[in-house]
Amino acid sequence: MKTFIIADNQFITNAGMQFLLTMQKDPSVIIDVINKEELIQKLRLYTDAIVILDYSLFNFISAEELIITQQRFKQTCWILFSEELSIPLLRQLLFSSNSFSVVMKNSPKEEIQSAIQYAVRQERFICNYVSNLLLANTQQQSGISTYSKEESSLLTTTEKAILKEIASGKTTKEIATQKNISFHTVNSHRKNIFRKIGVNNVHEATKYAMRAGIIDLAEYYI
Repeated sequence: MKTFIIADNQFITNAGMQFLLTMQKDPSVIIDVINKEELIQKLRLYTDAIVILDYSLFNFISAEELIITQQRFKQTCWILFSEELSIPLLRQLLFSSNSFSVVMKNSPKEEIQSAIQYAVRQERFICNYVSNLLLANTQQQSGISTYSKEESSLLTTTEKAILKEIASGKTTKEIATQKNISFHTVNSHRKNIFRKIGVNNVHEATKYAMRAGIIDLAEYYI
């Protein structure tokens, strides 16, 4: 039985979300929390819960604090469910972990239901509005095409393929199994990639891959 924790202090959307959750085929436990402290308390009890969070109405100090909470409870899935979220905040959270999904409060019912279903399967869902918002913002950034031509040439074709898998959230073991090569080989590629592009973590490597055009943005966000 799946546990949903609704962290939303807006009565009408809270009630609406509870109604949608009761419509799910599989039975579930639905828990209400009113602040961050109560949320943490419930996550200690239900470590694999799905949290439906209105970040703008809850008392998280920053995106970093939310990311730390997600890392602390790694089995938890998060659905960000708000009226408005800034592009920098969305990028920071989505780059940090595949555990974050996003759907807006004015999204169609079908998208909200899809976000719930994806979370149950432990998959990421990003609504069309946010996907289009992020894609439009990326296209407006200056210097992207120049960066793509000059910097992406640093990597070999194999290294680009490995980097794409790393940026999609796959582990070294998963990449090795998928490509039928040894763990050691993938790990060596990973080290060479990070050295060549001058990064030391997956977050920075993913940003590089996006700017260099190694990741198909439409595929990544949708």
